[in-house]
Amino acid sequence: MAQDDHSGSEIAAADSSHAANVPAVKTGTALIPTDAFENPGFPPHRPRVTDEDPAKEKRAQRTVYTLFYLSILGSVWAIAAYMLFPMEGNNVGDVRLNNMFVGLGATLALLGIGFGAVHWAKSLMADVELADERHPIGGNPVAREGAIQVFQDADRESGFSRRSVIRNSLIGALLVFPLPAVVLFRGLAPQDENPVELLSHTMWKQGTRLTLDPSGVPIKASDVTIGSAFHVIPEGLAEMHHGRLEEKAKAAVLLMRLNPEELNETEERASWSYDGIVAYSKICTHVGCPVALYEQHTHHLLCPCHQSQFDVANHCEVIFGPAARPLPQLPIAVDDEGYLVAQSDFTEPVGPSFWERN
Repeated sequence: MAQDDHSGSEIAAADSSHAANVPAVKTGTALIPTDAFENPGFPPHRPRVTDEDPAKEKRAQRTVYTLFYLSILGSVWAIAAYMLFPMEGNNVGDVRLNNMFVGLGATLALLGIGFGAVHWAKSLMADVELADERHPIGGNPVAREGAIQVFQDADRESGFSRRSVIRNSLIGALLVFPLPAVVLFRGLAPQDENPVELLSHTMWKQGTRLTLDPSGVPIKASDVTIGSAFHVIPEGLAEMHHGRLEEKAKAAVLLMRLNPEELNETEERASWSYDGIVAYSKICTHVGCPVALYEQHTHHLLCPCHQSQFDVANHCEVIFGPAARPLPQLPIAVDDEGYLVAQSDFTEPVGPSFWERN
Protein backbone atom coordinates (compact mmCIF):
# COMPACT_ATOMS: atom_id res chain seq x y z
CA MET A 1 0.00 0.00 0.00
CA ALA A 2 1.22 3.52 -0.81
CA GLN A 3 0.44 6.64 1.16
CA ASP A 4 -0.45 10.10 -0.16
CA ASP A 5 2.05 12.63 1.21
CA HIS A 6 -0.56 15.43 1.32
CA SER A 7 -3.66 13.73 2.67
CA GLY A 8 -2.10 10.87 4.52
CA SER A 9 -4.62 8.47 3.04
CA GLU A 10 -3.57 5.16 1.64
CA ILE A 11 -3.68 4.58 -2.08
CA ALA A 12 -4.36 1.09 -3.36
CA ALA A 13 -2.70 -0.20 -6.49
CA ALA A 14 -4.94 -0.47 -9.51
CA ASP A 15 -6.19 -3.89 -10.39
CA SER A 16 -4.45 -4.96 -13.59
CA SER A 17 -7.43 -7.08 -14.54
CA HIS A 18 -9.44 -3.98 -15.46
CA ALA A 19 -6.85 -2.97 -18.02
CA ALA A 20 -6.52 -6.33 -19.64
CA ASN A 21 -8.68 -5.39 -22.63
CA VAL A 22 -7.39 -1.81 -23.00
CA PRO A 23 -4.96 -1.44 -25.94
CA ALA A 24 -1.52 -0.25 -25.06
CA VAL A 25 -0.83 3.44 -25.72
CA LYS A 26 2.62 4.43 -26.79
CA THR A 27 4.36 7.21 -24.94
CA GLY A 28 3.93 10.60 -26.58
CA THR A 29 0.89 9.78 -28.72
CA ALA A 30 -2.27 11.92 -28.58
CA LEU A 31 -5.64 10.58 -27.58
CA ILE A 32 -8.45 11.22 -30.07
CA PRO A 33 -11.80 11.55 -28.34
CA THR A 34 -14.57 9.43 -29.72
CA ASP A 35 -17.39 11.77 -28.61
CA ALA A 36 -16.79 14.57 -31.21
CA PHE A 37 -19.72 16.76 -32.30
CA GLU A 38 -21.64 15.43 -35.24
CA ASN A 39 -22.12 17.61 -38.30
CA PRO A 40 -25.70 18.89 -37.96
CA GLY A 41 -25.96 19.50 -41.69
CA PHE A 42 -28.17 22.12 -43.27
CA PRO A 43 -31.58 23.00 -41.85
CA PRO A 44 -34.60 21.83 -43.81
CA HIS A 45 -35.03 23.81 -46.98
CA ARG A 46 -37.94 26.25 -46.93
CA PRO A 47 -39.10 27.12 -50.44
CA ARG A 48 -39.96 30.74 -51.19
CA VAL A 49 -43.34 31.84 -52.46
CA THR A 50 -41.73 32.70 -55.79
CA ASP A 51 -40.52 29.10 -56.07
CA GLU A 52 -44.00 27.69 -55.68
CA ASP A 53 -46.19 30.33 -57.34
CA PRO A 54 -45.32 31.38 -60.95
CA ALA A 55 -47.57 34.42 -60.65
CA LYS A 56 -45.61 35.74 -57.67
CA GLU A 57 -42.37 35.01 -59.50
CA LYS A 58 -43.59 37.21 -62.36
CA ARG A 59 -44.59 39.90 -59.87
CA ALA A 60 -41.12 39.82 -58.27
CA GLN A 61 -39.52 40.09 -61.69
CA ARG A 62 -41.64 43.14 -62.51
CA THR A 63 -40.69 44.70 -59.17
CA VAL A 64 -36.98 44.24 -59.87
CA TYR A 65 -36.92 45.82 -63.31
CA THR A 66 -39.29 48.57 -62.15
CA LEU A 67 -36.76 49.50 -59.46
CA PHE A 68 -34.01 49.59 -62.09
CA TYR A 69 -36.16 51.82 -64.31
CA LEU A 70 -36.80 54.09 -61.32
CA SER A 71 -33.04 54.35 -60.92
CA ILE A 72 -32.76 55.51 -64.53
CA LEU A 73 -35.56 58.02 -63.90
CA GLY A 74 -33.76 59.31 -60.80
CA SER A 75 -30.53 59.84 -62.74
CA VAL A 76 -32.37 61.72 -65.49
CA TRP A 77 -34.20 63.83 -62.92
CA ALA A 78 -30.94 64.75 -61.17
CA ILE A 79 -29.60 66.09 -64.47
CA ALA A 80 -32.84 67.94 -65.21
CA ALA A 81 -33.02 69.43 -61.70
CA TYR A 82 -29.47 70.74 -62.04
CA MET A 83 -30.64 72.72 -65.06
CA LEU A 84 -34.13 73.65 -63.82
CA PHE A 85 -32.91 74.99 -60.46
CA PRO A 86 -29.62 76.75 -61.25
CA MET A 87 -27.46 78.33 -58.55
CA GLU A 88 -27.22 81.91 -59.74
CA GLY A 89 -25.57 84.74 -57.86
CA ASN A 90 -25.32 84.38 -54.10
CA ASN A 91 -28.93 83.44 -53.39
CA VAL A 92 -28.92 80.82 -50.63
CA GLY A 93 -32.45 79.73 -51.57
CA ASP A 94 -31.31 78.74 -55.07
CA VAL A 95 -28.48 76.70 -53.59
CA ARG A 96 -30.86 74.87 -51.26
CA LEU A 97 -33.37 74.07 -53.99
CA ASN A 98 -30.63 72.81 -56.29
CA ASN A 99 -29.08 70.63 -53.60
CA MET A 100 -32.47 69.23 -52.55
CA PHE A 101 -33.78 68.25 -55.98
CA VAL A 102 -30.45 67.01 -57.34
CA GLY A 103 -29.95 65.04 -54.13
CA LEU A 104 -33.40 63.47 -54.40
CA GLY A 105 -32.68 62.35 -57.96
CA ALA A 106 -29.28 60.90 -57.05
CA THR A 107 -30.81 59.15 -54.02
CA LEU A 108 -33.53 57.57 -56.14
CA ALA A 109 -30.94 56.46 -58.69
CA LEU A 110 -28.77 54.79 -56.06
CA LEU A 111 -31.57 53.23 -54.02
CA GLY A 112 -33.26 51.88 -57.16
CA ILE A 113 -30.14 49.92 -58.07
CA GLY A 114 -29.56 48.77 -54.49
CA PHE A 115 -33.11 47.67 -53.69
CA GLY A 116 -33.52 46.08 -57.12
CA ALA A 117 -30.34 44.02 -56.77
CA VAL A 118 -31.28 42.86 -53.25
CA HIS A 119 -34.84 41.94 -54.25
CA TRP A 120 -33.50 40.08 -57.27
CA ALA A 121 -31.16 38.02 -55.10
CA LYS A 122 -33.76 37.33 -52.41
CA SER A 123 -36.70 36.36 -54.59
CA LEU A 124 -35.49 35.16 -57.99
CA MET A 125 -31.94 33.84 -57.84
CA ALA A 126 -31.40 30.16 -57.03
CA ASP A 127 -32.16 29.44 -53.38
CA VAL A 128 -29.75 26.71 -52.31
CA GLU A 129 -27.53 26.12 -49.29
CA LEU A 130 -23.87 25.52 -50.01
CA ALA A 131 -20.78 24.75 -47.95
CA ASP A 132 -17.56 26.31 -49.21
CA GLU A 133 -14.74 23.87 -48.59
CA ARG A 134 -11.40 25.36 -47.71
CA HIS A 135 -8.63 24.44 -50.07
CA PRO A 136 -5.11 25.63 -50.81
CA ILE A 137 -4.83 28.65 -53.08
CA GLY A 138 -3.27 27.80 -56.40
CA GLY A 139 -3.25 28.63 -60.07
CA ASN A 140 -3.18 25.16 -61.57
CA PRO A 141 -5.42 24.28 -64.53
CA VAL A 142 -7.88 22.45 -62.32
CA ALA A 143 -8.34 25.55 -60.15
CA ARG A 144 -8.85 27.75 -63.19
CA GLU A 145 -11.44 25.38 -64.60
CA GLY A 146 -13.15 25.42 -61.22
CA ALA A 147 -13.24 29.23 -61.23
CA ILE A 148 -14.82 29.21 -64.68
CA GLN A 149 -17.37 26.71 -63.49
CA VAL A 150 -18.19 28.97 -60.53
CA PHE A 151 -18.94 31.87 -62.88
CA GLN A 152 -21.05 29.64 -65.09
CA ASP A 153 -22.99 28.33 -62.10
CA ALA A 154 -23.49 31.87 -60.80
CA ASP A 155 -24.83 32.98 -64.18
CA ARG A 156 -27.17 29.99 -64.31
CA GLU A 157 -28.42 30.39 -60.73
CA SER A 158 -28.90 34.17 -60.92
CA GLY A 159 -30.57 34.03 -64.31
CA PHE A 160 -28.49 36.96 -65.53
CA SER A 161 -28.33 35.65 -69.09
CA ARG A 162 -31.81 34.16 -69.06
CA ARG A 163 -33.77 37.07 -67.57
CA SER A 164 -33.13 39.60 -70.34
CA VAL A 165 -35.54 42.29 -69.08
CA ILE A 166 -33.90 42.44 -65.65
CA ARG A 167 -30.42 42.27 -67.16
CA ASN A 168 -31.05 45.08 -69.64
CA SER A 169 -32.74 47.32 -67.08
CA LEU A 170 -29.81 46.83 -64.67
CA ILE A 171 -27.27 47.64 -67.37
CA GLY A 172 -29.26 50.72 -68.32
CA ALA A 173 -29.43 51.89 -64.69
CA LEU A 174 -25.69 51.41 -64.21
CA LEU A 175 -24.93 53.30 -67.42
CA VAL A 176 -27.19 56.24 -66.61
CA PHE A 177 -26.31 56.46 -62.89
CA PRO A 178 -22.89 58.24 -63.36
CA LEU A 179 -24.32 60.87 -65.73
CA PRO A 180 -25.54 63.28 -62.99
CA ALA A 181 -22.02 63.35 -61.54
CA VAL A 182 -20.59 64.10 -64.98
CA VAL A 183 -23.05 66.97 -65.48
CA LEU A 184 -22.44 68.38 -61.98
CA PHE A 185 -18.65 68.31 -62.35
CA ARG A 186 -18.90 69.88 -65.79
CA GLY A 187 -20.99 72.63 -64.25
CA LEU A 188 -18.06 73.63 -62.04
CA ALA A 189 -16.37 75.12 -65.10
CA PRO A 190 -17.74 77.99 -67.22
CA GLN A 191 -20.00 76.86 -70.05
CA ASP A 192 -18.88 79.32 -72.72
CA GLU A 193 -15.35 80.33 -71.70
CA ASN A 194 -11.98 78.66 -71.43
CA PRO A 195 -11.52 77.70 -67.74
CA VAL A 196 -7.74 77.59 -68.07
CA GLU A 197 -7.72 81.18 -69.27
CA LEU A 198 -10.04 82.30 -66.48
CA LEU A 199 -7.95 80.60 -63.80
CA SER A 200 -4.79 82.26 -65.12
CA HIS A 201 -6.04 85.81 -64.37
CA THR A 202 -7.68 87.63 -61.46
CA MET A 203 -9.35 91.01 -60.89
CA TRP A 204 -6.04 92.59 -59.97
CA LYS A 205 -4.65 95.01 -62.52
CA GLN A 206 -2.53 98.15 -62.58
CA GLY A 207 -4.00 100.84 -60.31
CA THR A 208 -6.53 98.60 -58.52
CA ARG A 209 -6.72 99.63 -54.88
CA LEU A 210 -6.29 97.14 -52.06
CA THR A 211 -9.42 97.09 -49.88
CA LEU A 212 -10.39 95.39 -46.64
CA ASP A 213 -12.30 92.12 -46.76
CA PRO A 214 -15.32 92.16 -46.62
CA SER A 215 -16.11 95.87 -46.28
CA GLY A 216 -14.22 97.03 -49.39
CA VAL A 217 -12.68 100.05 -47.61
CA PRO A 218 -9.42 101.15 -49.32
CA ILE A 219 -6.23 100.75 -47.31
CA LYS A 220 -3.64 103.45 -46.86
CA ALA A 221 0.01 102.54 -46.39
CA SER A 222 0.01 104.51 -43.14
CA ASP A 223 -2.71 102.22 -41.75
CA VAL A 224 -0.48 99.14 -41.99
CA THR A 225 1.76 98.87 -38.93
CA ILE A 226 4.72 96.54 -38.46
CA GLY A 227 3.50 93.11 -37.40
CA SER A 228 -0.05 93.61 -38.65
CA ALA A 229 -1.85 91.50 -41.25
CA PHE A 230 -4.89 92.38 -43.35
CA HIS A 231 -7.26 90.23 -45.38
CA VAL A 232 -7.52 92.04 -48.69
CA ILE A 233 -9.75 91.98 -51.79
CA PRO A 234 -9.51 94.11 -54.96
CA GLU A 235 -11.52 97.29 -55.20
CA GLY A 236 -14.99 96.69 -56.64
CA LEU A 237 -15.26 93.07 -55.54
CA ALA A 238 -17.50 93.86 -52.55
CA GLU A 239 -20.10 95.46 -54.85
CA MET A 240 -20.25 92.55 -57.30
CA HIS A 241 -23.38 90.41 -57.42
CA HIS A 242 -22.67 87.82 -60.11
CA GLY A 243 -19.51 85.74 -59.81
CA ARG A 244 -18.28 87.46 -56.65
CA LEU A 245 -17.34 84.25 -54.86
CA GLU A 246 -15.49 82.91 -57.90
CA GLU A 247 -13.45 86.09 -58.24
CA LYS A 248 -12.72 86.26 -54.53
CA ALA A 249 -11.48 82.66 -54.57
CA LYS A 250 -8.76 83.75 -56.99
CA ALA A 251 -8.00 87.30 -55.85
CA ALA A 252 -7.94 87.05 -52.03
CA VAL A 253 -4.70 88.47 -50.63
CA LEU A 254 -2.89 88.74 -47.29
CA LEU A 255 -1.18 92.06 -46.62
CA MET A 256 1.62 92.27 -44.02
CA ARG A 257 4.24 94.78 -42.93
CA LEU A 258 7.72 93.77 -41.79
CA ASN A 259 10.78 95.74 -40.86
CA PRO A 260 12.33 96.47 -44.29
CA GLU A 261 15.68 95.21 -43.01
CA GLU A 262 14.13 91.75 -42.39
CA LEU A 263 12.94 91.35 -45.97
CA ASN A 264 15.24 89.24 -48.15
CA GLU A 265 14.10 90.37 -51.56
CA THR A 266 15.57 89.45 -54.91
CA GLU A 267 16.65 92.23 -57.22
CA GLU A 268 13.79 91.67 -59.65
CA ARG A 269 11.19 91.83 -56.86
CA ALA A 270 12.65 94.65 -54.84
CA SER A 271 10.09 97.07 -56.31
CA TRP A 272 7.11 94.80 -55.57
CA SER A 273 6.87 95.91 -51.94
CA TYR A 274 6.50 99.31 -50.28
CA ASP A 275 8.44 100.22 -47.13
CA GLY A 276 8.25 96.64 -45.79
CA ILE A 277 4.62 96.10 -46.89
CA VAL A 278 4.16 92.93 -48.95
CA ALA A 279 1.09 91.23 -50.42
CA TYR A 280 0.77 87.52 -51.16
CA SER A 281 -2.02 85.31 -52.43
CA LYS A 282 -4.17 83.87 -49.66
CA ILE A 283 -4.81 80.68 -51.65
CA CYS A 284 -2.51 77.82 -50.62
CA THR A 285 -0.52 76.27 -53.46
CA HIS A 286 -1.24 72.79 -52.12
CA VAL A 287 -5.00 72.26 -52.65
CA GLY A 288 -6.34 75.82 -52.47
CA CYS A 289 -7.17 76.19 -48.77
CA PRO A 290 -7.10 79.71 -47.27
CA VAL A 291 -3.77 80.60 -45.68
CA ALA A 292 -5.08 82.66 -42.77
CA LEU A 293 -2.65 82.33 -39.82
CA TYR A 294 0.26 84.76 -39.50
CA GLU A 295 3.04 84.56 -36.89
CA GLN A 296 4.44 88.06 -36.70
CA HIS A 297 7.53 87.10 -34.70
CA THR A 298 8.70 84.41 -37.12
CA HIS A 299 7.10 85.99 -40.23
CA HIS A 300 5.54 82.63 -41.09
CA LEU A 301 2.19 82.05 -42.78
CA LEU A 302 0.43 78.80 -41.86
CA CYS A 303 -2.21 76.93 -43.82
CA PRO A 304 -4.45 75.31 -41.15
CA CYS A 305 -5.70 72.56 -43.48
CA HIS A 306 -2.52 70.60 -44.17
CA GLN A 307 0.05 72.54 -42.16
CA SER A 308 2.04 74.06 -45.03
CA GLN A 309 4.18 76.95 -43.83
CA PHE A 310 5.54 79.87 -45.85
CA ASP A 311 8.29 82.35 -44.96
CA VAL A 312 7.10 85.89 -45.69
CA ALA A 313 10.59 87.31 -45.24
CA ASN A 314 11.84 85.16 -48.14
CA HIS A 315 9.15 85.58 -50.79
CA CYS A 316 6.84 83.10 -49.01
CA GLU A 317 8.99 80.11 -49.86
CA VAL A 318 7.77 76.77 -48.50
CA ILE A 319 9.54 75.80 -45.28
CA PHE A 320 7.25 72.95 -44.21
CA GLY A 321 4.34 70.89 -45.45
CA PRO A 322 3.05 69.48 -48.74
CA ALA A 323 2.82 72.74 -50.72
CA ALA A 324 4.93 72.51 -53.87
CA ARG A 325 5.74 76.18 -54.52
CA PRO A 326 5.74 79.60 -52.81
CA LEU A 327 2.65 81.75 -52.56
CA PRO A 328 2.37 84.10 -55.58
CA GLN A 329 3.29 87.68 -54.75
CA LEU A 330 1.15 90.65 -55.78
CA PRO A 331 3.27 93.64 -56.85
CA ILE A 332 2.05 96.73 -54.94
CA ALA A 333 2.75 100.47 -54.82
CA VAL A 334 1.20 103.67 -53.40
CA ASP A 335 -0.90 106.11 -55.41
CA ASP A 336 -0.94 109.91 -55.09
CA GLU A 337 -3.46 109.76 -52.23
CA GLY A 338 -1.40 107.32 -50.18
CA TYR A 339 -3.58 104.28 -50.89
CA LEU A 340 -2.03 100.91 -51.65
CA VAL A 341 -2.60 99.82 -55.25
CA ALA A 342 -1.59 96.85 -57.38
CA GLN A 343 1.08 97.29 -60.02
CA SER A 344 -0.32 94.44 -62.08
CA ASP A 345 -2.01 91.06 -61.79
CA PHE A 346 -0.16 88.10 -60.30
CA THR A 347 2.69 87.05 -62.56
CA GLU A 348 2.00 83.32 -61.99
CA PRO A 349 -1.11 81.18 -61.54
CA VAL A 350 -2.80 81.42 -58.16
CA GLY A 351 -3.77 78.40 -56.11
CA PRO A 352 -2.92 74.69 -56.35
CA SER A 353 -0.01 73.75 -58.55
CA PHE A 354 -2.14 71.54 -60.78
CA TRP A 355 -3.70 74.66 -62.35
CA GLU A 356 -0.41 75.07 -64.24
CA ARG A 357 -0.85 71.72 -66.00
CA ASN A 358 -2.78 73.01 -68.99
